[in-house]
Amino acid sequence: MSRQKNKFRTLVEIFLISTKLGLTSFGGPIAHLAYFKDEYIDRRKWLDDRTYADIIAICQFLPGPASSQVGISIGMLRGGVIGGFISWLGFTFPSIIVLVLFALMYQTFSLDDAGFIHSLKIVAVAVVLHALLGLGKKLTPDKPRIAIALVAAVIMLLYPFAWMQIVIILGAGLIGLKLFKKKTKPNVQPLSIKISKKFGLTSLGILLSLLVIVPILNKLSDNPFLHIFDVFFRVGSLVFGGGHVVLPMIEREIVPAGLLTASEFLAGYGMAQAVPGPLFTFSSYIGTMLEGIVGAIVATVGIFLPSFLLIIAALPFLNELRNRSVFQSALMGVNASVVGILLAAFYDPVLNSSIFNATDFALAALLFGLLNIWKVPAWLIVILGVVGGYLIQLIT
Repeated sequence: MSRQKNKFRTLVEIFLISTKLGLTSFGGPIAHLAYFKDEYIDRRKWLDDRTYADIIAICQFLPGPASSQVGISIGMLRGGVIGGFISWLGFTFPSIIVLVLFALMYQTFSLDDAGFIHSLKIVAVAVVLHALLGLGKKLTPDKPRIAIALVAAVIMLLYPFAWMQIVIILGAGLIGLKLFKKKTKPNVQPLSIKISKKFGLTSLGILLSLLVIVPILNKLSDNPFLHIFDVFFRVGSLVFGGGHVVLPMIEREIVPAGLLTASEFLAGYGMAQAVPGPLFTFSSYIGTMLEGIVGAIVATVGIFLPSFLLIIAALPFLNELRNRSVFQSALMGVNASVVGILLAAFYDPVLNSSIFNATDFALAALLFGLLNIWKVPAWLIVILGVVGGYLIQLIT
């Protein structure tokens, strides 16, 4: 009985913390990883930095929304498959609600010019920089790994394509195999993964089967909900690079077919950028516009289901891989490249869409100091950033 109570308390804890993150994690995928690190790693010690970096690296390899997959992984490590679902629900549900409501009243409801949105972008600058410094200290402690990170950042800035991210990660893994064989630690602390390998392989089989079966069923049927599920499940299974890549893919499926006008699509795009949580919840807006609340549910399930199936397939093999010196040395290179990829993302889109003048820089610097030196929690930084931005508007 006490064991069941402890499990229930764990699931409630996962839900409350992930919901707090879902309400405050503005700024896109790179900022989400920063908020996760602050809450799950630095404050609650659910994972150590190395394990967190390993999970980020693995999720970077997988198609789908990387930050959501990291959150799902942490939830699964903490509370099994149910914990992963609850972690996703808490992090995602707030933005789903906003985007569904926006879709229902989008003609009269607009936040495009709201001043607080710019303040939230400045908050993201402080949060992301704080996380970058923390990850950089842990994952690039020597000159070879610093060099890998810098080269990765330069390449991503010059060639900011989703496929280039995969090339960089693979290349860094090969470099790691050569450079870091003697630096690997054979006895890595094992993770408590409550998913069997058989279940993992079954999950992968379900994903592959659905990718084949659903398009066939869609062609044989005129059911609008099956069409919505087909579009979003396919996109969620095959897109690399996160929300900014998935949006144009969805646009090609929706606007040319006449399901939405370009202006309707762009209105939802703007709102998706303004709310906390994953950008993939844009699917909830599209689903609502097409087929109401039920359409929103079908589209949201369709685009996020591949992430669950992929994470369930990957996690059971993580312990075994982490204890292999070949995998460890490759992962050291991969983790260093992830720091570089995040550094490039810090510049674009985080920094160059947020800091336009000295006032913006001053507010970002103040928030970074509060977060990094005085250890003010990230959720309070969000509030202080919005209030600070409003006060600056009054006096300037």
